[in-house]
Amino acid sequence: MGNILRNNIGKTDDKKPPGKSRNVFTDIWYFLFYLPKYKTFIRFKTFQDRLDFRHRILQRIGMDASHYSVLNVHKIGIDAPPNYIFEELLSWNGDSTCWPNHIAKVDRINNTIESIQILPFGRSKYPFGIKNGIFGMNFIPLFNMNAQKIQSVPISSDADNARYILYKCTGGYPIGFYTMYVRSSIAAQGEKEQSQLFFGVGFDFFGTKSWTKKHIVVKIWAMIHNKVTRNVMNRFKQLAEWRFEKIQKG
Repeated sequence: MGNILRNNIGKTDDKKPPGKSRNVFTDIWYFLFYLPKYKTFIRFKTFQDRLDFRHRILQRIGMDASHYSVLNVHKIGIDAPPNYIFEELLSWNGDSTCWPNHIAKVDRINNTIESIQILPFGRSKYPFGIKNGIFGMNFIPLFNMNAQKIQSVPISSDADNARYILYKCTGGYPIGFYTMYVRSSIAAQGEKEQSQLFFGVGFDFFGTKSWTKKHIVVKIWAMIHNKVTRNVMNRFKQLAEWRFEKIQKG
């Protein structure tokens, strides 16, 4: 493991694609322990800011995030146009170098982006003949993702070239909805890259609405989720910018 960590696993080189994870251990290093360059988690300064953001989500993608006790939104700037970034998002599968596929395997149903299941360690069945979950909780699949709406072409009233995928999620992992959203950068907001990519999730921990975001279990779960998401988005930025640069150079 020491030799692995001394190789290029932790390095960020904007002119190279992110290295591919080899196994569960490198998944853990890449996506949980490694601290990437760019912060992505959006922190709401006040409860009103949080409500305003929920309202904007409702306006843009039609999802009322107020139903969930936890709303986590991440954002990263990418030097590539929104249409190119969205095409990269549509290619998300089990071979991606931007996702911990050894821990949470991406299985595209009928090879489509509309229906995806995430399998823990690639398992589609419980070990040792177990059929009904562990300790009353179902972990296989971790969650099913069913696309509710895919906007691949901006609507005419959009000035920011917004494109997005909205998923309804069910299964063992406590996520109610998940969205990937990309738009042109807005200079007035201090955004310097060509595009801004957002990942948003809303959930109640295993459906327990009485557990607020301050509950210790929820806080730990959210911390892990946020750390993994930050690494996923940093790696996606690196991959998208590297590929787009190659296209520009021909």
